[in-house]
Amino acid sequence: MKGLWTPAWIARHALAFVLFFGFLGLGWWQYTRASGGNTLSWGYAFQWPVFATFVAFLWMREVQHERRGPEPEPAAEAERRPDGVVTVGRPVRVPARPAAGTPDDDPELAAYNDYLAWLAAHPAARPGDYPGKQSSR
Repeated sequence: MKGLWTPAWIARHALAFVLFFGFLGLGWWQYTRASGGNTLSWGYAFQWPVFATFVAFLWMREVQHERRGPEPEPAAEAERRPDGVVTVGRPVRVPARPAAGTPDDDPELAAYNDYLAWLAAHPAARPGDYPGKQSSR
């Protein structure tokens, strides 16, 4: 409970108090204007109390979260190596099986893969510098 009376929490309590009652006051003001004949104010007369309720909800939620304390780390996901580094286990993905044929069965695909490999090996080169066969399109 001591954690809710720190200077930061006192400022949060004060802000929530001011916002809650300020929004309710604005709702009452819009209600009095709507009662006087301003039809547009009817929407605002209902909107401001909704904002006040939202502020109260957030304030209550933050107080509950603070009182619960930090959530414990799941022990199953984190592993500690002997050198002290914490690693997180990730699911293992099995690579998809290739289609019925290999890339060598399709000469156009093999030529394109060679072209991509050449571009990766020569990052400063332009596509027109490729010494291999160019497919006519």
